[in-house]
Amino acid sequence: MFLKRILFFVILSLTMFMAACGSKNAEGSDQETKTEDGKQIVTFWHAMSGASQEALDRIVASYNESQDEVEVRAEFQGTYDEALTKFHSVAGTDSAPTMIQVFEIGTMSMVNSGHIEPIQKFIDEDGYDMGHLEENIVNYYKIDNQFYSMPFNSSTPVMFFNKDAFEEAGLDPESPPQTYEEVEEASKAIVESNPDMKGFALQAYGWLFEQLLASQGALLLNENNGRSGTATEIGFTEEQGKSIFEWVERMNEDGTFANYGINGDNMLAGFLAEDVSMFLQSSANSRDLIDNAPFEVGVAFLPHPENTEWEGVVIGGASLWMSAGKEEAEQNAAWDFMKYLQSPEIQAQWHTDTGYFAINPAAYEEDLVVEMHEENPQLKVTVEQLQATKPSYATQGALMDMIPEERKIIEIALETVFNGEDVDKAYSAAMEQLNRAIETANKARGE
Repeated sequence: MFLKRILFFVILSLTMFMAACGSKNAEGSDQETKTEDGKQIVTFWHAMSGASQEALDRIVASYNESQDEVEVRAEFQGTYDEALTKFHSVAGTDSAPTMIQVFEIGTMSMVNSGHIEPIQKFIDEDGYDMGHLEENIVNYYKIDNQFYSMPFNSSTPVMFFNKDAFEEAGLDPESPPQTYEEVEEASKAIVESNPDMKGFALQAYGWLFEQLLASQGALLLNENNGRSGTATEIGFTEEQGKSIFEWVERMNEDGTFANYGINGDNMLAGFLAEDVSMFLQSSANSRDLIDNAPFEVGVAFLPHPENTEWEGVVIGGASLWMSAGKEEAEQNAAWDFMKYLQSPEIQAQWHTDTGYFAINPAAYEEDLVVEMHEENPQLKVTVEQLQATKPSYATQGALMDMIPEERKIIEIALETVFNGEDVDKAYSAAMEQLNRAIETANKARGE
């Protein structure tokens, strides 16, 4: 490993020297690409905020201090949506960053942009083995047998629950509900023991709808989730899709459902305030909830309908993309940083600091992680769920550039059901909109 890094920096230094005849980049601009002391600048756009941004800044600083050839400059660009919009506005120009973090549903938007350099190029040139990374994470980002981006911050949804409330209701906190029906029964027991607490909350969030489909082995889109060909319509059956809407409707009628609409922050606050005992949300929230709840927090696998087999979850989060049109030295420097991020030591730090998964599972053997999992065994559940996921087209996730629109359609439909709308009416309208959005997206691409 040491010799490889020395060889990399020898090659990088030669490349930089050859490029030093002029400071112009591939577009012929005079934009500065090196620091005053000759370090190669790598501009890194990201969407991490709060504690995750602090954790990322520490890792960037550690990389910059680990060598003398490259300086990575991490620049916050707002939300995932805002960062992606900014990238498209400058892609192909000097103002484009060297690399950018893009959320998973922006994958096809980036591929179709024509302004990215697939990392498969660097994998092939470097002989880099992606096989040592977490299978159920890299599977999402493998398209047509190649990688366009490097996985980075990854999470899946889990079910969080209040262990103290479970005990007070006579429920076993070590055997949380596994099916929709068991969640309903537990919710009734919770409300009966504490009328001031609701049993369950589901955010009106398209990502969670997609995950609840995958957990029962359902496809979001046809053509194997758009991975065998261009999707032309939704891929799930009425029974599969409607099961989620009907689940919420039953709990609403029972008076056990907590309606937070589309507001995930309010739902988190409601859980911490002991207004609701169970909810679904990203595993990336694990550390924050465990550290700040005034009760013992439990973590469980995503539930599924009792008449189905549990299949697993789809990876969420984001990956790192390389801009096309940058100088070779700049791209090589960014590639070295991407590899640095995947090292067991750095992934261990990232996992323990944020709650995101370790992309490199070897990180779970690091003392830092072993000690944290011993102290907070709930965090191991998130990893166990990911590793128990059965690889399939359903759990690999859907690919299409209209998925952000799909999520908005589902969110509106779920929220109307939360507020008492008839399930059949809300579901039918949403499915018509989804298929129309797929058709419109295909027409826009001339397909």
